[in-house]
Amino acid sequence: MTEIRTVTTLRSKREEIVSSIKLYEDRIKQARADLAHVNACIKIFEASGDPEDMPRYVDVYRLFKRGEQIALCKEALASGPKSTRELALHVMGAKGLDVGDKVLAKALAAQLIHALRMQASRGKIERVGKKGTALMWRLPSG
Repeated sequence: MTEIRTVTTLRSKREEIVSSIKLYEDRIKQARADLAHVNACIKIFEASGDPEDMPRYVDVYRLFKRGEQIALCKEALASGPKSTRELALHVMGAKGLDVGDKVLAKALAAQLIHALRMQASRGKIERVGKKGTALMWRLPSG
């Protein structure tokens, strides 16, 4: 039996509407992703710099001014050699960060290693060995 032209036209229209709905759903999904990115950017630019206001996953580079970490490390090294871990805890304490936060301490220590090695290559800090697995540092003598 042959189909009525009206039914054929309605089926065709139904397929057109279904594909339009899919297209609009994809556009809505993309718009939601774009909105999430814009909101994240707003949070970044509105950050006050206060450690209490920052989420745990924020990059530690944003917490310090240029050269501030090394200045704090040199301040700590004035009292004698220290390990990278001890320096990280000193820097955290000086900035008012939670010294009990092991994740932050480890991230900060990893960042400090690079900065301290750069200072050592310039002769401003000396590497004096290891204490367990942590590197030891001191101010240059004389």
